[in-house]
Parts: sequence; C-alpha cells; structure tokens
Amino acid sequence: METAPKMTSKLTLFLILGTLSLLVGLFFSYTAFTSVSAADGLAGMYILLGLIPVVFIIIADRICVWKFGARKVNKVQFYIAGTFILLFILNWVRLQTQ
Repeated sequence: METAPKMTSKLTLFLILGTLSLLVGLFFSYTAFTSVSAADGLAGMYILLGLIPVVFIIIADRICVWKFGARKVNKVQFYIAGTFILLFILNWVRLQTQ
C-alpha cells in the first residue's frame, strides 16, 4: 500500500479531469436512464458512449506515468491543455469579430 504523499505525487491533470468527467457522466447518464421519456434514455446512452475515449485517455495517462514519470507527463499535459485553451480563446475572438 502506497503512502499518501507518494500517491499524490503520481496525480496528473488528465487523471483528475478524466475521473471527474467519469463521475459526472455516470451520474447524468444514470439520471437520464431512470427518466420516463425514451429521448432521455437515448441521451444517457450517448453520454456513456462518450465516456469510452475518456477511459482510453486515462489508461494511456497511467502508462505514460509508469514509463516517464508524473512530472514529465504533467508538463506535457499542461502544454496540451494550454494549447486547447488558447485555441478556444482565439476561436471565440474570431467569432466575435464576424
């Protein structure tokens, strides 16, 4: 059993975001499945299918942490997240100027 400081040193950005999205997605898909309408049940199935790539990203993240270390993987993941945020902001500015 690992100690608490060692476990927190292996946390990465994609692991935290993936775990949160899995929890939120499972909650919303369960609530959609338990509703009365068929459209909500179908939306719940789409949410569950959308979680499959998240699981693959978490698995790839854990493999990269095992192979390269959490510090290097976290650095790359913050670069990726920063690039996506920058592209989102640039796209928003572009849409506002049109």
